[in-house]
Amino acid sequence: MALGGHTIELLHPASADDLISEEDYVRDERLPYWADIWPSGRVLAAHLLERGGGTGVRLLELGCGTGLVATAAVIAGYDVTATDYYEDACRFARWNAWHNTGVAVAAPPLDWRTYPDDLPRYAMVVASDVLYEPRYPEMVAGIFARSLAPGGTALVADPGRVALPAFLEACGARGLVADPPLVVPWNEGEQHQHVSIFTIRHAGAPR
Repeated sequence: MALGGHTIELLHPASADDLISEEDYVRDERLPYWADIWPSGRVLAAHLLERGGGTGVRLLELGCGTGLVATAAVIAGYDVTATDYYEDACRFARWNAWHNTGVAVAAPPLDWRTYPDDLPRYAMVVASDVLYEPRYPEMVAGIFARSLAPGGTALVADPGRVALPAFLEACGARGLVADPPLVVPWNEGEQHQHVSIFTIRHAGAPR
């Protein structure tokens, strides 16, 4: 696919539906959303490529899926750590980043419910379309507050999920503030939506 003047070849499962596991769903309502390439991920990947300025900046991605955003971030110069709940997603993200850039990215599995205390803080934290469950706003806002370095920036791409207001409220309760979003129209085939990219910082941090 062509993004921001770059061509990215992405290996991904042919069908997310084929990966559905009844056992996984019964255990923790887990569904393989990671296997699809969502519009918000494409919009965020393109934004990182256009934004530039990533050289030497440590970046953490939450919910990396097959690694499109992580790959774009590597191309933009970031030092990337890509994470996902699914170990298979992390494997795809590592492979795709390497295939497109020759760079080996760190891609450990990460459960938002048990975020490790020993992870470092990052100057950039990104996530795309991760607010699709009512329980996620508190989790994601909590990780942002714990993982974002002082003076750092977080980017969240969202297509208008119902949990978005709760996420922004949860960020505010943790001393994080969101700028008015950049709204990007997305049209491909029968898919028509607007993706909002929110820039989030610690309160008082310079823009």
